[in-house]
Amino acid sequence: MSDHANALSASEALEKLKAGNNTYLTASANPGDVSPAIRKDTCDNGQHPYATVITCSDSRVIPESIFSAGIGELFTIRVAGNVINDFQLGSVEYAADHLGTNLIVVLGHTNCGAVGAAMSGGAAGFTKAITDEIKSAIGGETDGYKASCLNVKHSIKRIMDSLHIPAEGTEQGLKVIGAIYHIDDGHVEFM
Repeated sequence: MSDHANALSASEALEKLKAGNNTYLTASANPGDVSPAIRKDTCDNGQHPYATVITCSDSRVIPESIFSAGIGELFTIRVAGNVINDFQLGSVEYAADHLGTNLIVVLGHTNCGAVGAAMSGGAAGFTKAITDEIKSAIGGETDGYKASCLNVKHSIKRIMDSLHIPAEGTEQGLKVIGAIYHIDDGHVEFM
């Protein structure tokens, strides 16, 4: 792992996410910095995200808005059903090793279409790979919220096992946690 002296610790990043979500709950616009100055700065000096967020592709789930973040603050990985395969694992590994993010958040959400499809028997075509992965995570669960939580836990386990990250985090401070975004009111429930 590279040296990232200025990187936030996992606990500092989590507090920043929580504060950002609290801001979002009453915001009518994203207060995150998207200015020309930050675009130029991140172009010239690279990105320095404080957390990695793996979440669903659902258009209602926008991590930068949910956490009141601007350009360069979150390393966001999106895939339907927030499932984890080698591509997502490679992205997580890159963010930790090369960008210095110490907190990895698997962010599921309520009313997830991919989880709903898995609960109702799955899908066809390429979507089947996603619903099959979710079905293996949720088993016979029929409650959408509980199924989303099980799916998040499954993705966390996949990341931890594949990248050898213990539950308490690594010596370098890397930690994986789960969360559920409630699309009805905007709050994030950290697991």
